[in-house]
Amino acid sequence: MKAIRELNTMAFEAKKRKYKNLPIHAISTKKYNDKTSNGLTTCIIDHLRLEGWQAERISVTGRYVGGTRLVTDVIGRTKQIGSAKWISPSMQVGTADIACTIQGRSVKIEVKIGRDRQSQKQIEYQHQVERAGGIYYIAKDFESFYNWYQKLVNN
Repeated sequence: MKAIRELNTMAFEAKKRKYKNLPIHAISTKKYNDKTSNGLTTCIIDHLRLEGWQAERISVTGRYVGGTRLVTDVIGRTKQIGSAKWISPSMQVGTADIACTIQGRSVKIEVKIGRDRQSQKQIEYQHQVERAGGIYYIAKDFESFYNWYQKLVNN
């Protein structure tokens, strides 16, 4: 919880600098939480950006292709005909949840909460990143990510 408190402080200080003319009591605060995948992803990305690094969320989903249309019959009833489907994504399957650049190094971060484990495609992607000289990290909570990050930037 120390790491999340530090993140909250960093975010509040950044808002104070951004909104210099607002009184401190009028500045809203963000409540960070690492109990869900979305919450942990937000914590990590905001922390990296507050530290001055580039970070972005990567989402690999297919594309929904609609082949349906509405038709009206001779007595005025409207109905949908045809079918729609999801098609495979054009992005690489197995891509990490977060892509960032820290001290000029390519870093990929996969977020896993609770019993969630890497798929075979994610393991293959991790090997590709590491073979190319990139850094790959699996984040399970913000405290352990924060400790890993401190070692990374201080070495």
